[in-house]
Amino acid sequence: MQSAIIINRQSILPGETKTVILNSYELHTKTKIEIPVYVLRSKNEGPVMLLSAGMHGEETNGIEIVRKVMLHDEVSKLNCGTLIAIPVINVISFLYGSRDLPDGRDLNRCFPGSKTGSFGSRIAYDIMKHILPIIDFGVDFHTGGARINNYPQLRCVFNIKANVDLARKFSAPIIINSKYRDNTFRKEAAKKNKPILVYEGGESMRFDYSAINEGVNGCLRLMNAYNMINFEVPDNNPVAIEKTTWVRANSSGLFHMSIKNGAPVAEGDLIGFIFNPFGKTEEKIISKVNGYIIGINNRPVVDEGDALIHIGMNED
Repeated sequence: MQSAIIINRQSILPGETKTVILNSYELHTKTKIEIPVYVLRSKNEGPVMLLSAGMHGEETNGIEIVRKVMLHDEVSKLNCGTLIAIPVINVISFLYGSRDLPDGRDLNRCFPGSKTGSFGSRIAYDIMKHILPIIDFGVDFHTGGARINNYPQLRCVFNIKANVDLARKFSAPIIINSKYRDNTFRKEAAKKNKPILVYEGGESMRFDYSAINEGVNGCLRLMNAYNMINFEVPDNNPVAIEKTTWVRANSSGLFHMSIKNGAPVAEGDLIGFIFNPFGKTEEKIISKVNGYIIGINNRPVVDEGDALIHIGMNED
């Protein structure tokens, strides 16, 4: 018989759907900020899956992905297991529409956190204490930075089987071999044998409906693979990326892409231009590698040295 799930002294029984509060945090105005956690439990045993978004307050695509999955008709009638969804982990930065916390810290560099530390440390501590121990695996949703549009992609570690198995079930168009970074949620979860995939899609503060739909479909594939729902979504044919490189501007000016995000590219291909805003001179941007476009800079005005086009390669 299944036992109750406890999140910060709040109980969720088998068959229950409940919104609980991870914890509350006090702003300098004495305003209380709470982090809601949505929990949907089947009456039947099964895996516990986490969907989290809003680690950075301006990354709205992930928030929309989690919201759509939560409201999906098939998800509302789970066959087995439990879905834990946190649409906005970083409520404080979400209020400000910013990536970082008010003290300038990046929440995803605050793990494993501290009970008595900064806002970021306290939120990270609560995630590690109250959420991580009860899940089996999860997906953490992110976007590109300001005006950087990431083609829908998963980040995982290729030499860890649990990571690769989850990534194949999710079946995003691009899967990138990405090492763990210190003090991130993904790395600290891995230390506890809790595999977390990172999904990247679109850019901050702008809905990208293609990236949103890919994220939702990946979650549904993952849940279907574990018999949590009966809802098949056709797989993509994911491209495995072993390493990546940024093409940078050799001069300043007006940047124009000549290839679409996600497209394959070959060494020698023309992939963009930089025009002099005061004349007709132009710089052609030529790919030096074979690979796939996995991210683009949407800024029309660029300076020398700016990162313009992110290319993923599936061979050394």
